[in-house]
Amino acid sequence: MGWIRYLPTVNVCLNATSGILLLTGFVFIKRKNVPAHKACMVSAFFVSLLFLISYVTYHSQAGSTRFGGQGMIRPVYFTMLISHIVLAAAILPLAIVTLRRALGGRFEDHKRIARKTFPIWLYVSVTGVLIYVLLYIVYTPAGTTP
Repeated sequence: MGWIRYLPTVNVCLNATSGILLLTGFVFIKRKNVPAHKACMVSAFFVSLLFLISYVTYHSQAGSTRFGGQGMIRPVYFTMLISHIVLAAAILPLAIVTLRRALGGRFEDHKRIARKTFPIWLYVSVTGVLIYVLLYIVYTPAGTTP
């Protein structure tokens, strides 16, 4: 199954796309363009679901990749990784509740939780990209290709 080795690259593209959709959706709602906001946020949710499926597939087949960085980058990387993992676990239920409230027309409840969901979700998307860059590009493990 040689295609498995490409999933980290697919995953980072999905993470980056989700982040771009989140930021674009944020701009649209600030401009009061509700239909465009809705399209971006629903798209970000489905892109994130594709990411989750791809991520689980990759790690169930390939296991973990050892971080190759040495020195002060190690605590920076692992701090970012741990915060990313914890918040990634929290974002799925938060995103579901936020989306359901909006789609159900409960806009005040939606706005209240979206103010918490948005920065967490964006953080998870951005740190996912940064983790990929550090793990597969800057500190590429010997004998591997992203």
